[in-house]
Amino acid sequence: MDDSMAAKWRKSTYSNGQGGCIEVADGYTRVMPVRDSKDPDGPALIFAAEAWGSFVSAVRGGEFGDV
Repeated sequence: MDDSMAAKWRKSTYSNGQGGCIEVADGYTRVMPVRDSKDPDGPALIFAAEAWGSFVSAVRGGEFGDV
């Protein structure tokens, strides 16, 4: 995914407002780009869409405790 600079980023609803913020870029079918909102020019991590979906489900289900 080399067009991450053109991606439309949005802050995650799970960001805590105390510096723990990530942004995700929607609009990709097979991958989910994720970056640190404090470093928007830094690298983005690229996760397979299925793996990202499993991670989000685990967070919602409380598998990582109180996040």
